Amino acid sequence: MLFAFLVTIGAGLATLLGAALGLFASHTNRKFLAVSLGFSAGVMIYVSFVEIIPKSVDFLVPGLGEGLAPAVMATGFLGGLLGMALLYRVIPELEHPSLDEQHPSVSLEDPTQVTTMDKTLLRAGIGVALAITLHNFPEGMATFFLTLEDPEVGLAVGTAIGIHNIPEGIAVAVPLYYATKSRAKAFLFGAISGLAEPLGALLGYLVLRPFMTDTILGIVFSAVAGIMVYISIDSLLPAARQYGSGQLAIYGVIVGMAVMAASLVLFAL
Repeated sequence: MLFAFLVTIGAGLATLLGAALGLFASHTNRKFLAVSLGFSAGVMIYVSFVEIIPKSVDFLVPGLGEGLAPAVMATGFLGGLLGMALLYRVIPELEHPSLDEQHPSVSLEDPTQVTTMDKTLLRAGIGVALAITLHNFPEGMATFFLTLEDPEVGLAVGTAIGIHNIPEGIAVAVPLYYATKSRAKAFLFGAISGLAEPLGALLGYLVLRPFMTDTILGIVFSAVAGIMVYISIDSLLPAARQYGSGQLAIYGVIVGMAVMAASLVLFAL
């Protein structure tokens, strides 16, 4: 359990790394971000279909039987997809923050041209921070429960989530720095967003612990797979294509799937 929390905390801390890069680095390599985000999506999609969904069925079969288990798994998976779709619908800001002129996170130009408290940038920065904080709750739950059941798979997923948390940290910190001229305040918001990941894991564990059975765990795993696939398709891949060419994003997906496949094969030996 301690290792699962540490992995989840590590994934959340990547948001702080992104905030630091955005505030103190002179530039951000868009092509590297594109490949990295594609890599994260490849890992999460591959592990969802090849590892998590079969595990979900394995947990469901003893209590529900081989006939009903796949149907419950499919319901949980679609429920995870639908839940994320509704969340994104209610809170459009959950869409992966863009690196555009309104959210300048590629380079820190002279901030003296911006007023001390630019209300537009401040509102944008706080909105992005709130959106990413909410976005990190289900990711934290997914990382924690996966690591708790299978440390190797959980570590891989935690690494993938950590990679895509880096540009999120950039997108949180830079608009707030432009608005307030305070690196400390901007970094603090990035820290709060990142800490939502382990907090989501803790709350998920405390809520589900009294009811945890193999059947509940199987349903949780299927929903986690749905959440991860949705985040990959709706957030990571569009962001990867935005930061670089579509081909770079696909290359990242292929490499991510290949690395995940190789790790699962090696751990099975």
